[in-house]
Amino acid sequence: MKAVRQYGLEGVRIQNVSEFAEISPGAIYRYFEGKEQLLIECFTYVDKQAAAIFEHLKFNPWIMLTDPIGAVKGLWLPYFRFWIAHPDETVFYHRFRDSSFFPKYDKNRDVTYFKTFMDMVCAFKRVFPELDRINQDLLWLHVLTSTVMYAKYVVEGIIPDDKETEDTVFQLLTTGLSGYLKPGRLKKGRR
Repeated sequence: MKAVRQYGLEGVRIQNVSEFAEISPGAIYRYFEGKEQLLIECFTYVDKQAAAIFEHLKFNPWIMLTDPIGAVKGLWLPYFRFWIAHPDETVFYHRFRDSSFFPKYDKNRDVTYFKTFMDMVCAFKRVFPELDRINQDLLWLHVLTSTVMYAKYVVEGIIPDDKETEDTVFQLLTTGLSGYLKPGRLKKGRR
């Protein structure tokens, strides 16, 4: 990931990776078929780390009713801070998702490690049925891509790493979302 940050995704070579890892290129080829497989494994590793954030969050679904935007922020802020705390991973992740490698990889990737996050999304959708009116892929891409992009700007020193930046990024992400966060009627037998 350090090599990708320095040389770019397209420009990085196995030789660059071996220099950062202080091992021979041959040692890398013992475990990976080539650059593409190594990049995919790095992406999956970071993706799983990001998903694990939601495993450790305390999520109270009832807060959604009293402060839905606050509930969203409670989930989003640790995610944003993860990216800021991992600069190499952030730049790598952003570049990989924006590369020619990603669409092919994304079609077949296993995302079951995002189960806890998906359960949280389902809880929001039960309480706020209007969320189903939004294209779910578009909503997720908006949140993920914007969060990682802004975090990349922070780790590159383009925008400051402070509370004002966090609040502004969050406000930009959620503008328009509040119209969808109107509680619906809960069906009998459901909580």
